[in-house]
Amino acid sequence: MKSLLIVLLSFPALFALEGGEKLFECTKIFEERKTELLVELERIDEQKQSLDALKTATDELLAKKESVLADKESELQKKDEEVSQKLARIEEMLTENKQVLEDIKNLKMDKVSQTYAKMKPASAAQILSDMNTTEAAKVMSTLKPKTVGKILSKMDASTASKVTRLLTEVPEQTP
Repeated sequence: MKSLLIVLLSFPALFALEGGEKLFECTKIFEERKTELLVELERIDEQKQSLDALKTATDELLAKKESVLADKESELQKKDEEVSQKLARIEEMLTENKQVLEDIKNLKMDKVSQTYAKMKPASAAQILSDMNTTEAAKVMSTLKPKTVGKILSKMDASTASKVTRLLTEVPEQTP
């Protein structure tokens, strides 16, 4: 019985020893896992810092590129305004040149019509008959109706008819 009593008394001690070892093993496992988690946490923190640095660099690069783009857009807008101004000046000059050309043509036609007005009707009729009928009609449209009548009366009937037809189509210019 003594031996049974010893066995019985030592049996809970055995369980206590086994539970203590298990508790020690769990603590050891938790400590190892804690160390692994701390290492993983450090790695994640390093990655976060790298990501933040990359984001900052990207933001700075984006801001720089936007600044360059804004400068170029401003430059293009200035050039567009310059081109528009030059185009307006060219249009203005073109209009002036057209007016000057028209004035020169009118002066030239006035001189030609003055020349024909001073000529004898027979001589003017001879020269105008030899010209293209359209050109003759233009010259005659600048003359006074009385002078035109005298010249037409000295022309060949068919030529006078063609010129008269054209005179009705050509707007008259009186000196």
